[in-house]
Amino acid sequence: MDSDAFLELLTPRGQKALAEAVELTGSDPVKAATRLRRTYDATLTSAALTQAGLRERARAKFGDDAAIMYFTPHGLEQSTRLEVAAHRAERLAGLRVVDACCGIGGDALALARAGCEVVAVELDPLTAAVARANADALGIGDRVTVRVGDAAEVTPEDFEALFADPARRTSKGRTFDPQSYSPPWPVVVELVERARRSCLKVAPGIPYEYIPAAAEAEWVSYKGEVKEAALWTPGPGGRRATLLPGGESLTPTGVVAETGPLGRFVWEPDGAAIRAHLVGEVAAMVGGRLLDPMIAYITGDDDVRTPWAHRYEVHEVMPFSLKRLRAALRSHQIGNVTIKKRGSAVDIEKLRRDLRLSGDKSAVIILARIMNQPFVLISLGLPPA
Repeated sequence: MDSDAFLELLTPRGQKALAEAVELTGSDPVKAATRLRRTYDATLTSAALTQAGLRERARAKFGDDAAIMYFTPHGLEQSTRLEVAAHRAERLAGLRVVDACCGIGGDALALARAGCEVVAVELDPLTAAVARANADALGIGDRVTVRVGDAAEVTPEDFEALFADPARRTSKGRTFDPQSYSPPWPVVVELVERARRSCLKVAPGIPYEYIPAAAEAEWVSYKGEVKEAALWTPGPGGRRATLLPGGESLTPTGVVAETGPLGRFVWEPDGAAIRAHLVGEVAAMVGGRLLDPMIAYITGDDDVRTPWAHRYEVHEVMPFSLKRLRAALRSHQIGNVTIKKRGSAVDIEKLRRDLRLSGDKSAVIILARIMNQPFVLISLGLPPA
């Protein structure tokens, strides 16, 4: 879809074609295209069907808003989940913000809804047009100005805050190297240094050496899945983990978790706490200890629940052996397993095949290194929701 095809979607005729395409979502693609081609040309038919499909996929991130928004494939993939963007926007509420690489506008929309006046900059003209259309579709076009331009030419000094979400995809696919971001990492850092206040969205696995010493690094988890890291400046430095949708937040307390023997329960800390190096704080919450000083599994004897970790009751433990594990699972009539591992080189999918299970019950098996020895822990029943 090019810019002309997208702009045609915004016309009355294009809107009619899009509405018809939405009604055909889920039907046979060839039949849907054939039906639309009776009324519309090939270009408009393709644009309408593509947009209808993207709206359906976008529901997971944007909820009901997706039904009236517009997307590009890469823009949807890169965009922030609605709840996560809203959480970030609260910290910049009411400010005049420049969004230096706005994409389809998801973050700019969240900022506008938080009372910000937003100037959104996007290098790609088509993506910029999509962002502009989204602001208008959601009724906040008066608070969002979209400009086609290079992030490197943004003047953050002219605004109260800078927001930047550099693209993490190259022609070869997703990249985990900040130097390959677009705009490149040195450009992003230079913009942040010039800004009065900034929020930089990065991949949750960003190498720690890239985090500025003066920034607060916040890892955000949504329903148990780590979605992003946000680097806030100026800040007190340090680390923070946040759980959404509940909004719980965890910061360092200086506690150091002890290492000790396996207890009745094992807790798997949320990924945001692990990335923020706050496993010790989670261990203190449950009165637990580490199974191994280098492995983020906590153990203890008290049945303590916390949103910061999944709890598993340990029913069996043994040194890792495929033969022994298979026999143990068969004795419990286990036919379905959830496999978790830390510090283990075992290929999970190969192990699942090799177990050759056939029972009607479920279990969680945890592969872990305990004091440099491979062990397997068995927790009977379904994993916690």
